[in-house]
Amino acid sequence: MAKKVGTLIKEARTAAGLTQEQLARKIKGLSAAELGKAERGETELTQAFLKEIAKATGVTQSSLLNAAKGGAAAKKTTAAKKTETAKKTETAKKTATAKKTATAKKTDAELTAAEKKLLEAYRAASADAKKNALKILKGEDLELADIMKLLNLDGKIDSLGSGDGLLGGLKDGLLGGLLGKK
Repeated sequence: MAKKVGTLIKEARTAAGLTQEQLARKIKGLSAAELGKAERGETELTQAFLKEIAKATGVTQSSLLNAAKGGAAAKKTTAAKKTETAKKTETAKKTATAKKTATAKKTDAELTAAEKKLLEAYRAASADAKKNALKILKGEDLELADIMKLLNLDGKIDSLGSGDGLLGGLKDGLLGGLLGKK
C-alpha cells in the first residue's frame, strides 16, 4: 500500500511543479528526506500529512486517503479533480471575456457628453469622412486629397482667388509647395 500512496504523492507533487524540498517546506513537521522515503514506499505518512500534501498539491484529500486505505478509486478521484479544475478555469475565462465584452459595448446612455457628440457627428458623416475620422483617431497620416476634402477645398481650389484672405494664402501655399515655388 505504501508504494501506491508514494506513487500518488510523487505524481501530485510533480504535477504541482514542486520539488520534494519545496513541498516539505509547505508542510510543518515533514522533511524532504521523509517525503522521499514516502514517495519510494519505504515509509507510510499519517493521515494528517496526507491531507496537507493534498492541499499543497491541489489533489483531493480522498484520493490520497483512499490509496492509503487501499481504495481503487484514488486515480479516478485525481482525474476527476483535474477535470473539475479544468472546467472551473474554462468557466472563469468565459466569464472574464463576457465582462470585457459587456464593458466595451457601452450604450448611448452610458457615454460621456464628448463621446455622444463624436458618435452623432460620425453617424451623420459621409463614408469618406468616416474613413478619414478613423484614420485621424488611429493616428494614421492623411493624404493631401483627404485633407482638402476635410477643409471643403476639394473642387474649389481653382475658384479661389489669390487674395490676401486665409483661403487664398492656403491655396498659394499648397500650390507653391506642390510646384516648388516660394
